[in-house]
Amino acid sequence: MSWNIPNILTVIRLLAAPLLALGFIFLPRGYADWFALILFIGASVTDYIDGYLARKWGQESKFGAMLDPIADKAMVVIALMALVAIWQMDAYVLFPATIIMFREVFVSGLREFLGADAGKLQVTKLAKWKTTAQMIAISVLFAKGLFEHYFWALTYGMDEAVVSSILSGNTEDEMGLWWIRNGAFATYYIGLWLLWISATLTLITGVDYFNKARPYLAEDKS
Repeated sequence: MSWNIPNILTVIRLLAAPLLALGFIFLPRGYADWFALILFIGASVTDYIDGYLARKWGQESKFGAMLDPIADKAMVVIALMALVAIWQMDAYVLFPATIIMFREVFVSGLREFLGADAGKLQVTKLAKWKTTAQMIAISVLFAKGLFEHYFWALTYGMDEAVVSSILSGNTEDEMGLWWIRNGAFATYYIGLWLLWISATLTLITGVDYFNKARPYLAEDKS
């Protein structure tokens, strides 16, 4: 095991995954949303940086190759759990999140079963696009919380009842707060569309991996 910079970044990304959930446990909303957004974006950036540095500096290792997909999956799965929890089981988030988590568990189990043959299931370009779409979608959905729980409190010091009224359009008090309502709606629907797109890509890549693995799953009848 080599403790070079790419591997250290990967370990940091892995450790950041549970910290994201802990932020919503120990921090008040608003601060927790900021913490989750910054942490998740930072982890997503390191996903690109560690691979780039490993290739550029010739520091690719078995440890990094093993840990990198684990760190990615841990961050995505825990972030989705947090979103489902804080949005109180929103079905439009829960369903694509379920598809994504099911696929990740299925493919991980498939690779574990194949053992030495798992290396023949190469990561495809579509799978990389899938990961990118997941990270962007989750970042946008975390950003929605900033409109509801931080920006308004920092600027206007309002309580949640007033904010809920503004967001639902049930108030005559404009106060220049249209950007809160529109910003929350925009990030919600953009994030949802991206999440459903990433769930579709996730499902397609899962089927692709299974089809590629089928020859290794055939029973030996000799």
